[in-house]
Amino acid sequence: MSEVTATDLYEVTMALSYLREDMRAAATFSLFVRELPPERGFLVAAGLEPALDRLARFLVDRSDVEAFARVLGRPVAEVEPLRGLTFDGEVRAVPEGRLVLAGEPLVEVTAPLPQAQLVETCLLSLLCHQTAVASKAARCVLAAGGRPLVDFSLRRAHGPEAGLQAARLCALVGFAGTSNVAAAQRYGIAGTGTMAHSYVEAFPSEEQAFRAFARAHPGPVTLLVDTYDTDRGVATAARVLRELGLGPGCGIRLDSGDLAGQARRARAVLDGAGLTEVQIVASGGLDEYAVAALVRQGAPIDVFATGTKVGVADGAPSLDAAYKLVEYDGRPVMKLSAGRATAPGPKQVFRGPGLRDVIGLANEEPPEGTEPLLRTVMRRGLRVEPPDTLAAARARFEADVALLPEEARRIEAPVAPRPTPSTRLAALTTVVRHRVEARTAASDAP
Repeated sequence: MSEVTATDLYEVTMALSYLREDMRAAATFSLFVRELPPERGFLVAAGLEPALDRLARFLVDRSDVEAFARVLGRPVAEVEPLRGLTFDGEVRAVPEGRLVLAGEPLVEVTAPLPQAQLVETCLLSLLCHQTAVASKAARCVLAAGGRPLVDFSLRRAHGPEAGLQAARLCALVGFAGTSNVAAAQRYGIAGTGTMAHSYVEAFPSEEQAFRAFARAHPGPVTLLVDTYDTDRGVATAARVLRELGLGPGCGIRLDSGDLAGQARRARAVLDGAGLTEVQIVASGGLDEYAVAALVRQGAPIDVFATGTKVGVADGAPSLDAAYKLVEYDGRPVMKLSAGRATAPGPKQVFRGPGLRDVIGLANEEPPEGTEPLLRTVMRRGLRVEPPDTLAAARARFEADVALLPEEARRIEAPVAPRPTPSTRLAALTTVVRHRVEARTAASDAP
């Protein structure tokens, strides 16, 4: 499937109409989340890097035109004006890893109107899904309180590509590794994994399975101990690890049941066998709530492995995001729909201490003690600097989290900071609103 045709049909029909009407002047669209989902005190900006890659190679070719024509049921000649369309605009964006709040633009695109319109679906799809997953993973990092986490989400993700994204996003917010081989290779993430219950079941006994696994993998191994009876499995694993002289770097994995109780008993058995350096890994439907509860109970768990619930951003799998026109041909515009009104003009977010953010106009000077979040990442359809790195994004995430108010960090019932509009943005909004209302009233007059 062509990346270009992976769009909503109305993007195509609008772009064709704009070309027919010769509406090719510069348009600025702002992509933002109207309101944070429940139980979210912040979002983590993510998805920008793959979005920039997509924009850089955007090109409507003949096969795309033919596909559009078939779906529209129109002759190819009528859709031909789209052929050769590329993206040669400007992108200003919040870098990956930074925390964002409701109403703050993650991305602003300025390009000829048909171009800016045609890339809407792509940008919303990439940025919304990845921001949702990164935000879920970030909450797990906060819940773990410094204990390592690893990503086990691939098998439950919404397809291989979503699993690849999830592994990258978990690494972006500080996860220590992933079970996803493709992600480990592509992004330089540490690969990690143990064994399945089926592996243990395939052998005549649990001990034979553990010994065979250790023979095949002479380095550090992690043994899954809850296939049958967990306490016996721990004892068997301890005996095998001790007899084979394996300890540092090795671990046992608990995947079901009372993880806190099992971990305490397992720790006692391991320590009693002199295996104080063998780690306990916990998995099995974990999310930030479960991780926080285990930490609160003082469970001696060294590593948390999260899967399904992080990979699908359980609890808030979608974002109330919008991609709205805010300026066309130098004229600020806005939407007035009840509950869906937008603010006009290209914008900037000015970050103050404690995430006391101000949303202002793009050409404003930063208020004292603040820094602008959006930066120019693409001009004339080309990146202005080399691709970002996971390490840099992780450093931005850690710096912003350090500024996050305690009530926004809470796992349960968090309270998100609310950005405020600048004086200039508020004034422009009032002016444009009155102008739109006056024009609407005049057009409705008999």
